[in-house]
Amino acid sequence: MTLIPPTPARHALARATFACLALLAGHAAADEGMWMPAQLPQLAAQLREAGYAGDPAALADLTGAPLNAVVRAGGGTGAFVSADGLVLTNHHVAFGVIQYNSTPARNLIDDGYVAADRGGELPANPDFRVLVTVGFDRVTDQVLGAARGKDGRAYYDAVDAAGKRIVAECEREAGVRCSVANMYSGTDFYRIRQLELRDLRLAYAPPRAIGNFGDEIDNFMWPRHTGDFTLLRAYVGKDGRPAAHSPDNVPYQPPSHLQVASDGPREGDFAMLAGYPGVTYRHRTAAEFAEQVEWTLPARVEVFDRLIAVIEQAGRDSAQAKTLYASQLQSLKNNRKRAAGELEGLRRSDAVRLRREDEQAMLAHTAAGQRRDLAALDRVLDGASAVRERDQVLGLLATQTQLLRSALQLERLRLEAARPDAQRESGYQARDLALIEGTLRQVQRRYDPQVEKALLRALLARYQALPDAQRVPEFDAAFGRTAGELDQALAALYAGTTLGDEAVRLARFAEAREGRRLQADPLLALAARLVPAQLRLEDERKARDGELLRLRPAYMAALAAWRERQGRPLYPDANGTLRVSYGRLERLQPRDAVTYAPVTTVAGIAQKHTGQVPFDAPAPLLAAIARGDFGGTADAALGTQPVNFLTNLDTTGGNSGSPVLNARGELVGLNFDSNWEAVSASWWFDPRYKRAIHVDMRYMRWLMGEVYPAPHLLREMGL
Repeated sequence: MTLIPPTPARHALARATFACLALLAGHAAADEGMWMPAQLPQLAAQLREAGYAGDPAALADLTGAPLNAVVRAGGGTGAFVSADGLVLTNHHVAFGVIQYNSTPARNLIDDGYVAADRGGELPANPDFRVLVTVGFDRVTDQVLGAARGKDGRAYYDAVDAAGKRIVAECEREAGVRCSVANMYSGTDFYRIRQLELRDLRLAYAPPRAIGNFGDEIDNFMWPRHTGDFTLLRAYVGKDGRPAAHSPDNVPYQPPSHLQVASDGPREGDFAMLAGYPGVTYRHRTAAEFAEQVEWTLPARVEVFDRLIAVIEQAGRDSAQAKTLYASQLQSLKNNRKRAAGELEGLRRSDAVRLRREDEQAMLAHTAAGQRRDLAALDRVLDGASAVRERDQVLGLLATQTQLLRSALQLERLRLEAARPDAQRESGYQARDLALIEGTLRQVQRRYDPQVEKALLRALLARYQALPDAQRVPEFDAAFGRTAGELDQALAALYAGTTLGDEAVRLARFAEAREGRRLQADPLLALAARLVPAQLRLEDERKARDGELLRLRPAYMAALAAWRERQGRPLYPDANGTLRVSYGRLERLQPRDAVTYAPVTTVAGIAQKHTGQVPFDAPAPLLAAIARGDFGGTADAALGTQPVNFLTNLDTTGGNSGSPVLNARGELVGLNFDSNWEAVSASWWFDPRYKRAIHVDMRYMRWLMGEVYPAPHLLREMGL
């Protein structure tokens, strides 16, 4: 498969990419690299030397085993582990499903859930999806053909229109979700075809005190003792095609599934991970590295701290609010700690200085014409930095609210519905209507008016503190410029709105999807004033993004040539597409005289147990540990039950739930975290510290066999 399109800058990137791959063939340690499956046959010698016993060429086929068993699950990754559609993923990836089915009286978050049979499996929230990749094809010439010679917004629109056209043609097949992925920062593009499974059901979830043992205290920390796993089941219509939830649906029959290993890994053993990492930024400019450390991460920590405090206070005042906002709080805490760890890690690795020095050396070997493009790229990035505070706050208004987000979404849908489908904004086309409806339905179980007002008050107070140059007249008019005016506006909006009623939201959805005027409501009236402002800001952003799409390939070509001179690997930044990492089980030495073993055991659970959240191990678990009856799931060398283990695999956000395979391709672990020292790996790979943390599948087997039994599910997985 050709990886790079045929233009001068892209020819340079192609030559350097394959040169880097050739240089890698002589090295034994994989360590760094989130590789596209198509690149793996070129690394066959290295894979075999690392210990892989399978055929590296088979890993290039996304439609063949084992990679066709790996799926996108919610915001993370999962894998089929039975012929009847069982999907194994993380407890925290499926946490929204667990929360959706929980009430204060029936708290599945705390108590866990074991479906006695398939009839007892509980429906996931309507917007939860599992995507099964069935096609991956290069479409660079189709995407860039009409963009060449253009710049700014015209370049953006040409790329956007081509992508929509490719997606529309691809989705003529029912039940398929398609996308166009940008590789090497606008250099290369791929069409991805995925089956969109919409009927997911909860089959098994351990209690919170197992699935989230240690909570935020242990998050991103080693040693860990967490059973972060959950089993869902995918259902389809009787014709075998994806379908909405229905009691008539039948379990999905995946093309293949992973086999859980009967043994476990030991230190030094080969390990390979496949998953859907979200976004990495390792090929960004030195200026972007500096901004990340000097502004973005500190600002993110600050605003997340404020939002977390709002929700935690609401949970102390109301058990119902605590349940409703459990999933959102968990996400905020995770992202807050990730930002803090990323900041500390980038400083520890001195990444800003090293990236700046590397870039300066690169520029010294770059032709003058290319340097002009790189200077233009810097000017575009400066323009984005000038409005970063405004964009942060306005983005959070849409993602951290339920009713306001619904109102803005409905008004935008109403406007987009008046346009031909191919010209609508992505996210508001006919293909997106089911997801929009699912989002509107799930509001009911994740919304409290007092909490939403408090969240808005915290965010809009930040907006009101912005300098005049970043303010937006429509937002000033809607919320005022003082705290008193803001309180009055929020009180009036939420006292008068009826969007808190699911039937009302769905009725407005029916109007919006047809482009009809929406019935009067204070929040919808507000949205009608704010959406035009959002569109104006969106136009400015798209003009910048068009220039970034046009200019970044020159930077990538220069970087590729420089990496070739150094013999360093070049792989595309992660972008939500399937990637493979490989390495080995390895201990960690984060500081002088401090060394961590690569495996934890149940002894650590008993040692950490305090009886108080978050170290309140359940009584059945403690009793089983005390009995010491581990049978076939014990580690022979340790003589006890393992819980978690470390590898040096290259991972980032989105890899949560990724299966970890041994040399024979068997499932030995489930990725769920990184160590604190490696959180910054989305920007900077430091092999001294980069480790990934996994649930040992022997711990899952023991829990399901002895502690919270589910023998029917173990049998289904062939255990």
